[in-house]
Amino acid sequence: QLQAFGGGLVQPGGSLRLSCAASGSTLDYYAIGWFRQAPGTGREGISCIASSDGSTYYSDSVKGRFTIYRDNANNTVYLQMNSLKPEDTSVYYCATRRRGGNLLSLLRLWVLWGDWGQGTQVTVSS
Repeated sequence: QLQAFGGGLVQPGGSLRLSCAASGSTLDYYAIGWFRQAPGTGREGISCIASSDGSTYYSDSVKGRFTIYRDNANNTVYLQMNSLKPEDTSVYYCATRRRGGNLLSLLRLWVLWGDWGQGTQVTVSS
């Protein structure tokens, strides 16, 4: 199971870095995705990173503002979030994709990801 942490309250235009960690498994074996869900909305896939070559993918809503990357030495995947907007306010989750597939397409299908843990709240507000 994964654990996302690092959320908090930040002003519009600010930055946060979220971390995704796991106990008992090595994250570099799997593709890792970041998802978010605001109250009353569906779960949205926003970014993922492949296990094989480290390719990264982003939804249009975060492209150019968020960066996903791995730190294999610390068994952690990060999501650097810059230029945050109020509409980025959500609970953020990370998950694994243990099988192959087109990751950009799979971002839209959160049910095909696993090892969900507790999310972390990000609130963007002045």
